[in-house]
Amino acid sequence: MQDERGQKPKEQQEGRLEAIIALETGIASAPPEATPREVGSEIEGQRARRSAHISARTDVDAIALWLREFESSPQTWRAYRKEAERLLLWLQRRGEGLGDIRRDTLDAYERFLADPQPASRWVGPSRPRADLNWRPFRQPLSAASRRQSLVILQGMFAWLVEAGWLEHNPFRLMRDKRRRMDNRSERIERYLERALWQRFWAWLQTPPSPQAGDGAYYRWARRRFLFGFAYLLAPRLGEVAQARMGDFIQREGRWWWRVVGKGDKLAEVPVPPDMMTLLAEWRMTLGVSPQPEPDDTTPLLRALDGRRGVGDNQLYRLIRETFRAGYQALDDLPEPTRAPLQKATPHWLRHTALTHQAQAGVELRYLAHTARHARLDTTARYLHAEAEEWHRQLAHHRLTDADTHDDGTL
Repeated sequence: MQDERGQKPKEQQEGRLEAIIALETGIASAPPEATPREVGSEIEGQRARRSAHISARTDVDAIALWLREFESSPQTWRAYRKEAERLLLWLQRRGEGLGDIRRDTLDAYERFLADPQPASRWVGPSRPRADLNWRPFRQPLSAASRRQSLVILQGMFAWLVEAGWLEHNPFRLMRDKRRRMDNRSERIERYLERALWQRFWAWLQTPPSPQAGDGAYYRWARRRFLFGFAYLLAPRLGEVAQARMGDFIQREGRWWWRVVGKGDKLAEVPVPPDMMTLLAEWRMTLGVSPQPEPDDTTPLLRALDGRRGVGDNQLYRLIRETFRAGYQALDDLPEPTRAPLQKATPHWLRHTALTHQAQAGVELRYLAHTARHARLDTTARYLHAEAEEWHRQLAHHRLTDADTHDDGTL
């Protein structure tokens, strides 16, 4: 039953969020009111689940255990949880569980990701996860995002089959699985072109007026440093949140940024001179010496008190708000030119950084080290220069030859 706004009553919305809260805490509990079908499915599945290799009573339990495998990579954990809970909530609306998924179910789910309906139930602005108005989608997923979702879920199902929780992986039945699941085949498109980035960066350089006060100046300096850091070193959002001052180390006169990235892998990335200039200016804003010491464990990005770190969610909001503010400020640009700023997300900064490095001539092997990709073909998606040169050369292929004389002779 719904009210006139299409919203479920509060008690039913709380039931809808049960799976989310369980995945948040890693402690699953039974739904407040199990339907007869859910009870029946549970009884039918008990015999098969006795042979499972994990201690789980429900699908939520099983997925929580799968997610536990990624606890050392918080950013990956959050991304995987998001895709798992979207699927769980969709299945819940259909009165189904993971074991009910068939080949045609995957097609239906992919269509749902492209257009979650009813939108009032599924799509909404960012809110705290415990808020009754929280929604699992900010917007319908693009083709690339849908592929990424299926990639994650395919891995989840493979793990659950190996764990004995499920009998089969429906993704293995997809005839066009390679096209759907291979997210490495397309070039990166979610980035700011160089001309737009330069205008946006120039806008970021303008400090507030002295009358605005110290708080406004601090926010401006932090925002400027954040975007410069993201552009010059191409970190992931979680890596920015976890960065410490002492992660910048000097060896034989050269500076390096030490980072523990995806897969809990330690890497060192060369720090260009512009980055050290930005870091010195940011540290002086904080009232400390221009260069960090190796044993400095204080956060790189700071809250407004200048001491505490800044979490992923706050950084995400800060970056999105800045992009949108830039879109409004650069109103002298044509709408299609500045439009990417309105939809850009923090990961666009990483894509922008790597794409511009590739365009500047950084070799693929070094670009892969900066990106910290395990595969070169993943990094190769940032190489737009080859396509541009192809386009330039093909422009000489014309219907008429400009060098041909009027009489048809050469």
